[in-house]
Amino acid sequence: MSFTITSTAFEHGADIPKIHTCDGDDVSPPLTWEGEPPGTLTFALIMEDPDAPGGTFTHWIVYNLPKDCHELEKIIPIQKHLDNKATQAKNDFGKTGYRGPCPPGGSEHRYFFRIFALKKKFPPESIKNGQEFYEALNGLILDKAEYMGKYYRKT
Repeated sequence: MSFTITSTAFEHGADIPKIHTCDGDDVSPPLTWEGEPPGTLTFALIMEDPDAPGGTFTHWIVYNLPKDCHELEKIIPIQKHLDNKATQAKNDFGKTGYRGPCPPGGSEHRYFFRIFALKKKFPPESIKNGQEFYEALNGLILDKAEYMGKYYRKT
């Protein structure tokens, strides 16, 4: 079985529902993953918009998800430390936790949810942004999976 990530909120490559965007309630979508390789000790997730005008924009970072965790339910609380001991870092809005799609009016952007199966946890409080997230992954990745949705924002 290969490592996969899915959502019940939208199909891969389809439109992300308004409820999960800045035009709706801006709540995180439910995500589920499975098929991680043996030796996985933790998971780390990042959500990014590679179509942002200034370059890739990070919307969400969650790391040190426990190895027995295989889902993030809809509406993850906006707090640094989650009940399952995972940590949410700041996104490029400068806020902790999830902030949904919010492209400039009149444009459609792609949003990638990437989950990494890791052989080691990140040090506590070590991730402050997307660049640090990717630097911390160096040498720890056992496998990764991604899921993509789109969002078009009217003018």
